[in-house]
Amino acid sequence: MPEHYRRILLLATPLILSNLTVPLLGAVDTAVMGHLPDPAYIGGVAIGGTVFSFLFWGFGFLKMGTVGFAAQAFGAGNAAEQRAAFLRPLVLALILGSLLVLLQVPLLKLCIGLIDGSRQVQDLALEYGLVRIWSAPISLANYAIIGWLLGKGEPKLTFVLQLVINSVNILLDLVFVLGFNWGVEGVALATVIAEVVGFACGLAIVLSHPLSIRNKRDWAGVLNPEKLKSLFKVNRDIFIRTLCLIFAFAYFTRISASFGDTVLAANAVLIHFLYFASYGLDGFAHAAEITTGQAKGQNNSGAFRSAVKASSFLAILSAVVFAILFLVSGPYIINLFTDIPEVREQARQYMIWLVLIPIAGVGGFQFDGIFIGTTQTRELRNAMIQSLLVFLCAISLLVPLWQNDGLWLAMLLYMFTRGLTLWRYYPALAKSIGEHQKTI
Repeated sequence: MPEHYRRILLLATPLILSNLTVPLLGAVDTAVMGHLPDPAYIGGVAIGGTVFSFLFWGFGFLKMGTVGFAAQAFGAGNAAEQRAAFLRPLVLALILGSLLVLLQVPLLKLCIGLIDGSRQVQDLALEYGLVRIWSAPISLANYAIIGWLLGKGEPKLTFVLQLVINSVNILLDLVFVLGFNWGVEGVALATVIAEVVGFACGLAIVLSHPLSIRNKRDWAGVLNPEKLKSLFKVNRDIFIRTLCLIFAFAYFTRISASFGDTVLAANAVLIHFLYFASYGLDGFAHAAEITTGQAKGQNNSGAFRSAVKASSFLAILSAVVFAILFLVSGPYIINLFTDIPEVREQARQYMIWLVLIPIAGVGGFQFDGIFIGTTQTRELRNAMIQSLLVFLCAISLLVPLWQNDGLWLAMLLYMFTRGLTLWRYYPALAKSIGEHQKTI
């Protein structure tokens, strides 16, 4: 096997295992709710989770932007900038997370009200949110820690950290919900505690690094106006891109809710198939972030093109594996999520869309990684806006015709369009690597 393929596999394997613990957690949340007697519990956690996708993943730039800047700093061998690439987003994360806690009541009521659902579902989602919001500063700080570790090229440490967070979360889910019967509040509390444990472990990992932030802190460098300007520019673009992405999934949930609690619950089960494929394929996207970012830091066009080729080939192969896995085992997996007969029946009717989505979406995931790693975020932002417009148009045309099938077809088109729109920008990006001198 060529060396660049081997390196991508060494990076991607722990990242895939790490990423898959995230949808596994969501799957457990849904499964423990799915074995309660009313589908409203699944819907409540689904809407609550969507709200926190808005509130937390809206700040996902704290991870994605950190990966690019850290990878380029490590590629260039700039020790001071490596430390600063961690401290800048960490401080920003703590400030933004504290603001979310202070504004929790109006934010939660607004977000839950925007996602239509029955009164029972909305009440359960609010119960979930009023507990989960207290993890905000720590959750966002964990984004900065994970982003820095990814940029440094430490996928094994990232895997350990994610495994700790999600293992604690899953264990406490089972104890709080099935053991103590705490319902949606138990699911939320489990997440809060897990995030705190993860932050303690993550900070210990960072502090143990030879270039630790405990030593030689250069606050003048951290607060360098030009670096801060670059950080906010990249983060602004990723913020807009992420809001578009989350809005698409939130709107999907809203339309699902309009079909009733049973269809909402069925779609909440099925969306976890998409999450599993997304987070699995993101392992190769993260590998592309690290390797293309380091290639840009070295200003090495050959390394950049090799990283793109190897990570993309392996990602496409994995997308096919996911599609086959879903085709063969989909009905059995649905049964693990819920024992409510009508929810199972509804979910099976729409399973075919989940078989097609990994193949349709793989291009979008890969290009995301390439553009984030090289911090070419303006194009990333523009492509996501274009894709969202296609998604909304597709929903307006297809849902009236085919109801929930039309909704899933619109999602399929959205995933495909993400890759298509970024492909248009890729030639200019590839050409730019190697044309200029190092800037870090």
